[in-house]
Amino acid sequence: MSTVQSFNNSAVFTSNESCNQNPFQPAINLHSLNRKPVLSFIKRVIEFNVALCGLIIIFPLFVAIALAIKLDSKGSVLFKQKRKGQHCKDFYMYKFRSMHIDAEDKLKELKKYNQTNELMFKMFDDPRMTKVGKFLRKYSIDEFPQLFNVIKGEMSLIGFRPPLPSEVLNYKEWHYVRFEIMPGLTGPWQVNGRSNIKNFDEVIKLEYEYAKNWSLLKDFQILLKTIPVVLFGKDAA
Repeated sequence: MSTVQSFNNSAVFTSNESCNQNPFQPAINLHSLNRKPVLSFIKRVIEFNVALCGLIIIFPLFVAIALAIKLDSKGSVLFKQKRKGQHCKDFYMYKFRSMHIDAEDKLKELKKYNQTNELMFKMFDDPRMTKVGKFLRKYSIDEFPQLFNVIKGEMSLIGFRPPLPSEVLNYKEWHYVRFEIMPGLTGPWQVNGRSNIKNFDEVIKLEYEYAKNWSLLKDFQILLKTIPVVLFGKDAA
């Protein structure tokens, strides 16, 4: 039985409208996922401490990046954007600003140049990016402020990439399975092709398999696989 068929046989789906207006309706039968409350608590404790220690250790780098961003272009150092997290709840995700301040206004006219899957927007040479921003994006350094989201309990180190509310409007019903877990800084999508995955269904299948077979060991393996992806800027956009 395929992954999609298994979704259709066991899932209780929410609608696009409910996801954007109501706090949460279960996207899939919770018993079909590998729920491990004790290990999940351990995961949270580990990630909180890793994120806190990480912020302390790389604080000098934060200062250097902030100066580079300010010298390179007008605008704030940090960029925050509303995203959909676990249980489809809204939260603000933080990043180092890698684009010019009018980037959001130009997005609509650039949609036709999308170079990744149909429900996410990525351009490998996005004209909205600043000079410093291109470097930050290539090596995923712009993601570092999301450690604050991890400390706040809005994100995990490992999970799905939180979508924009506007992207969720175009989801198929079974795509909502991703909201059963917490969004992450990295995850199965990032270490299995990233922007080269052109079919969004494949992204959801990777996330479903991760959630169904989750373990602390699997999280550790994904973190290890993330290192070369970040160091070599593989499949970045």
